[in-house]
Amino acid sequence: QVQLVESGGGLMQAGGSLRLSCAASVSIFRLNNMGWYRQAPGKQRELVATITNSGSTNYADSVKGRFTISRDNAKNTMYLQMNSLKPEDTSVYYCKGFDDYGGYWGQGTQVTVSA
Repeated sequence: QVQLVESGGGLMQAGGSLRLSCAASVSIFRLNNMGWYRQAPGKQRELVATITNSGSTNYADSVKGRFTISRDNAKNTMYLQMNSLKPEDTSVYYCKGFDDYGGYWGQGTQVTVSA
């Protein structure tokens, strides 16, 4: 069973930066695709960014130029560097990984951005 654990969330003022981490219980070479998603109160969960095993990335338009997704295969960890944070970035952020057998979610980490 794959377990994913997010960390790094917190309270930040607008314009600040945070780095989220997603640690996997298995080698992330096994996870062909990984991604960050977020869900604000009363809204549907939405894609933030994805990264493949080969390092190809994809971003939601709302975070392009501000957020950077990366993965450290040696540490079995994926990251989301969030810069120039805005109040509308306030959400619970979830990581997800996919292998040949299915998808796996982390438990989420809260990010709150104050104006």
